[in-house]
Amino acid sequence: MVANITNDISLLRQIREGNEDAFKSLFETYFTPLCRFIYLHLDDKNVAEELAMDIFIYLWENRETFQIQLSLKAYLFQAAKNKCLNELRKKKETVGLDGVEVSTINTSVSTLETEELYRLIQEAVFSLPDKCRNIFLLSRRENLTNQEIARRLNISVKTVEGQITTALKKIKKFLGDQYSYLW
Repeated sequence: MVANITNDISLLRQIREGNEDAFKSLFETYFTPLCRFIYLHLDDKNVAEELAMDIFIYLWENRETFQIQLSLKAYLFQAAKNKCLNELRKKKETVGLDGVEVSTINTSVSTLETEELYRLIQEAVFSLPDKCRNIFLLSRRENLTNQEIARRLNISVKTVEGQITTALKKIKKFLGDQYSYLW
């Protein structure tokens, strides 16, 4: 994970400098996964490719001032999610309401947002240091108490508490202000 982030930072730096080969590498790495992601939510191959291409065009045209808050990969998939939501909103506005259940549209948007948030949280958790991640997962996935975790790992309860606090802070930082409502 750290190698990917370091590589993304290096790639972004080269793209900012106008390096077309770096941009081509980024495009080749992420274009197909972005198309698949968009296609899963919009079920239209042409629209998926067009929206993915729009993301890369925007990135290239704004390369000198472009800033990322998370990882480059997270930014690209967040942009794809936003493109999907915008496309769903457009369809919602242009489709007549006769025979269309509004709850279905809202559910699609809600599901898309939930899936993306879950993916980002997973990415944040797996970016934690091994010990911290292990303790956090024992707490959240296995629902173990701090005392049970301490006994299982042969560490103090204070260490468990500290590691969980650290994990939550790092996850919060990873997700950024965009998801501050969760905390």
